[in-house]
Amino acid sequence: MEASTSPRIVVGVDGSEQSIAALRFARKLAPPFNAVIQAVSTWDYPPEYAGYVPIGSDNFEEITHKHLDTAVQSAFGDDPPEGLEKVVLFSHPSKGLVKAAEGAVMLVLGRRGHGTFRGLLMGSVSGACVAHAKCPVLVVEGSTGEMPEDHA
Repeated sequence: MEASTSPRIVVGVDGSEQSIAALRFARKLAPPFNAVIQAVSTWDYPPEYAGYVPIGSDNFEEITHKHLDTAVQSAFGDDPPEGLEKVVLFSHPSKGLVKAAEGAVMLVLGRRGHGTFRGLLMGSVSGACVAHAKCPVLVVEGSTGEMPEDHA
């Protein structure tokens, strides 16, 4: 991964509505920092492969690139932020995002809710990033990317 010379806001993108909202939210945060947005997706072999990758199942990186492109298109349509960088990493999600966010102004993530009580909890990836990232981490609630009316 090539280091950006501009300040960066790293956004974790997994294709969920929450990660698309995180991209939109990052767009609003970038101008005051004069920062570019770096959309980062990660991929890893499923645990059930346990070191053995069946023939014909080696296109995870290509699929991840397509999912990232689709998420960016969903977030911004035909008007992506200037300087937007798209990065795909072979890594466990939280480890890859923490590494990608080194030296960043901020890491922005969507909170993955699962409904009812579990929906009140932070997802494992966002929780690990909050615990281990060396930059501020913003976890975006909801799926719109809109700032709440009563924000400070």
